[in-house]
Amino acid sequence: MGRLIVTEFTSLDGVAQAPGAPEEDPEGGFEYGGWQAPLMNAEVGGLIYEQAKGMGALLLGRRTYDIFAAYWPEVPDEVDFSALLNRVPKYVASRTLKEPLSWQNSKVLGGGLAEGVAELKDRYERVHVIGSLDLVQSLLGQGLVDRLNLWVHPVVLGGGKRVFEGAAMPAAMRLAQSRTFENGIVQLEYELDGKPAVGDMTT
Repeated sequence: MGRLIVTEFTSLDGVAQAPGAPEEDPEGGFEYGGWQAPLMNAEVGGLIYEQAKGMGALLLGRRTYDIFAAYWPEVPDEVDFSALLNRVPKYVASRTLKEPLSWQNSKVLGGGLAEGVAELKDRYERVHVIGSLDLVQSLLGQGLVDRLNLWVHPVVLGGGKRVFEGAAMPAAMRLAQSRTFENGIVQLEYELDGKPAVGDMTT
């Protein structure tokens, strides 16, 4: 059985909306699209690629798929991340998108979300999800995430779509690895570890 690994780029207050570009996702009047770009550097980009290069398949939500499909096929395969994303099998969780899809090696995820994810885990050792906030909300709500890879950036955005919006299934998490960078980014890898424990600090 494979594993589902979610990678999200967030602000200190948990906002993960539109990190890459101003017009990526202006829903709700979000004014800070592209907030991640000033903090990207070769060291950060290199580790993002190192973590991604072992993916067996990529699962995306509809909005993120459209953004990626419009961008990555145009980037030369001499760029390692482009070669990786263009090569791996890609699946889109969408009720409206129809095949055939324009981006090579792309398919619409079949069946319900839980059944589709289970089928991907049967076929691939590592299934990655990048961005795709609406999809991630559903994956967290159904307890389908095995590892959560958070890139926390030193910026507070005050509003916007967050990784955890209240629909996630309650879960304890075990910190598997962490890294810090000189520009203030902290990268945290969590494994889901059962249900939250409770206690009484007054005793």
